Amino acid sequence: MASTALFTKTISLSKYGIKNATVQYQLDPQELHQICVENGQGKTTASGALAINTGKFTGRSPKDRFIVIDELTRDEVWWGDINIPFDKLKFNRLREKIQTYLSDKKLFVRDAFACADPRYRLGIRVINEHAWSNLFAHNMFLRPSKEDLENFKEDWLILNAPGFKANPEIDGTRQENFAIISFEEKTILIGGTGYTGEIKKGIFSVLNFLLPTQKSTLPMHCSANVGENGETAIFFGLSGTGKTTLSADPSRKLIGDDEHGWTPDNTIFNFEGGCYAKVINLSEEQEPDIFGAIQKGALLENVSVAENQEVDYTNTSITQNTRVSYPIHHINNIQIPSTGKKPTNIFFLTADAFGVLPPISKLTPGQAAYHFISGYTAKIAGTEAGITEPIPSFSACFGAPFMPLHPTRYAEMLIAKMQETGVNVWLINTGWTGGPYGIGKRMALKYTRAMINAALDNKLGEINHEDYHIHSVFGVAQPRTCPGVPDSVLSPRQTWNNDEGYYKTAHKLATAFKANFKKYEAYASEAILNGQPPLG
Repeated sequence: MASTALFTKTISLSKYGIKNATVQYQLDPQELHQICVENGQGKTTASGALAINTGKFTGRSPKDRFIVIDELTRDEVWWGDINIPFDKLKFNRLREKIQTYLSDKKLFVRDAFACADPRYRLGIRVINEHAWSNLFAHNMFLRPSKEDLENFKEDWLILNAPGFKANPEIDGTRQENFAIISFEEKTILIGGTGYTGEIKKGIFSVLNFLLPTQKSTLPMHCSANVGENGETAIFFGLSGTGKTTLSADPSRKLIGDDEHGWTPDNTIFNFEGGCYAKVINLSEEQEPDIFGAIQKGALLENVSVAENQEVDYTNTSITQNTRVSYPIHHINNIQIPSTGKKPTNIFFLTADAFGVLPPISKLTPGQAAYHFISGYTAKIAGTEAGITEPIPSFSACFGAPFMPLHPTRYAEMLIAKMQETGVNVWLINTGWTGGPYGIGKRMALKYTRAMINAALDNKLGEINHEDYHIHSVFGVAQPRTCPGVPDSVLSPRQTWNNDEGYYKTAHKLATAFKANFKKYEAYASEAILNGQPPLG
């Protein structure tokens, strides 16, 4: 047991089966930073941030994420390759092994919250083997006040032991690393991996189960911001599509960059207290808000640091998935508290490496539900072993690895919200233009921002007039003009200068959409089915 100078509260871990541990409780970021540097686990960068290497795993391992099958989950969870069942007895035995492993060690304990709306607040106790994992928890969860800590009661426990390796034959895991959620025990076990994202995504998965089933609230893998008149914009998208970048708009207040809830009374609230951004090719010119947030207290992961302490954001020798976590107050223009009202625009972001989707198009309710369930983006050459050309990638609800329920459960909630609020839904292609990856080029960020701003300002005309063109292959309505964007950029066909090649590739992608959706057809309404590409 131990206490710090800042907090007089004494923490014992014996009730968790962890014995004789030296507990470092609620250390501040600079204390954690210093411990990492002294232990040779991290470096101080020129900006003052801490840079660490997460080890073998530089990203999540979806095939090693499990949910314990019990009375709460048996008939609710959509079991399969995404939500993999785990035996309750094996969970208990594995937890005992982790408790023994963590005993007699110097551990870092943090109490925190999830959910900025106090009506939904979740108390979380995180027990970390490494100081930098605890710094991540400080950055990403909501930070309690001293008064909160004096009477803190955790709802969920996270045992985070990167150095513990499972024995698959005995423990029931697939390999030595694992992330396992038990809703009955309200505990998450993480072992064999130092990738910090498993910590936050574990709680995201928990909320994605609890909020719809117990609170009639839609959980969303999205970023959100709010304008001067109080209207909220929501940005759905998979990693690398621009959620964090596009929601960090100097003219709008940031609610959050990744995980939110949409309540029955139409409040949007952030689950987190920080941001977890990709930093590959980051520059101050292109993304000043994120660049400026990388300061003392921020945690950089798997980046290349030169001898002069400067970070080379173009260096991907460790991984393409270079990251930074920082508390949300490192962004200047934030919404306090992290909540919003009146959602008026939803943007589905996709990085289409085939270069055939329009850079912006407006969706009907049926199309919106179809694209929400589909959750399309594309993998490009070099991001994974064996990928040499663009490959369609579909992740239901733009976050399938974290969604314990059937995707149509979330889609039905979204449709109901759209009908209730009359929100506009837009499909934004932040990917390629003028051809596929390798031939065309990435859509200019300035154009994407201009299109989103025009949508927010209601400057994209009326679909019922001649302001829009209905795409013959995908059936979506693409605006013919947009302030600040050349007309030719708005038409992907024109940017190709090769009609035959364009339509051949567009049909290929549309066919992939249809093939992916077959597993949902039996659950989808006629309106949703009518939202699929007509393949004209």
